[in-house]
Amino acid sequence: MTTTAEGPPTTSVGRKRGTAGKYVDGVTRPLVTAGEIIAYTGHVLWSAISRPVGYWADTRDQMYDTLRLCWIPVVVSCVAFGFGAPGLQGGNIYLLFGIPDRLGSFFLMASVREFAPWINAMIVAGVMGTAMTADLGARRIREEIDAMEVLGVDPIRTLIIPRVIAVTIMTAMLDILALLCGVIGGFIASVYLGANPAAYVSNFFANATTPDIWGSVVKSLFFGLIIGIVCSFMGLRAKGGPAGVGKAVNVSVVTAFACIWVFNYVYTALLLGLNPEMQVFK
Repeated sequence: MTTTAEGPPTTSVGRKRGTAGKYVDGVTRPLVTAGEIIAYTGHVLWSAISRPVGYWADTRDQMYDTLRLCWIPVVVSCVAFGFGAPGLQGGNIYLLFGIPDRLGSFFLMASVREFAPWINAMIVAGVMGTAMTADLGARRIREEIDAMEVLGVDPIRTLIIPRVIAVTIMTAMLDILALLCGVIGGFIASVYLGANPAAYVSNFFANATTPDIWGSVVKSLFFGLIIGIVCSFMGLRAKGGPAGVGKAVNVSVVTAFACIWVFNYVYTALLLGLNPEMQVFK
């Protein structure tokens, strides 16, 4: 047993309990945060639906900013990724079997269902999600949000709802651009590998189904909602000065990515299970 100048004697048992407490806190804190995010999501959605007026002008401005900042990265990333990863790599595999013209059906699965929505969501989270968290976090540490609450202004309706709606809608709309650019990247790869361009296009549309397209857009819609909710939540909880804002930005992006990956797995499994015709390649 040892005695410190600042408190009562400590023992090895006390130190073990303190260590166990840290482990328990490390396990329970993410669960508590998840519950708080779910409650926060319900509050934001209810506030937006119960009185859908007063925030559409700010929503339009936020949508324009999202389009202005994200469309070029989406185009470049999806074309480059479609050409490099599924295009050349998948095309080389198809070339081994002498069927490079069948690359169009592969891109329906690779780009439309998975890569294009995923890349699109990563770009929106990295550009607009971080900006949202940084802006709200800076307002929080400057006590601007506290001042709004004192003056009777609801920060949820004024600051949060326009950003969440804008990111949600624009992520779905940018997904259409991402799908097109991903397929173009695959088209370039197929031509580079010597495939017939007309065969690539006809094979793609022969295998495309309506659930493929609307499923991708709806999935991106939920991706945008996840990004808006998580990033705004972390921004409102920022504390500890500028360093705390930076930490909140980092945590928001990592959390949004993790939530997107989990949701993507569940959503894709349900979509394929409910639409078995999507798994038939002609």
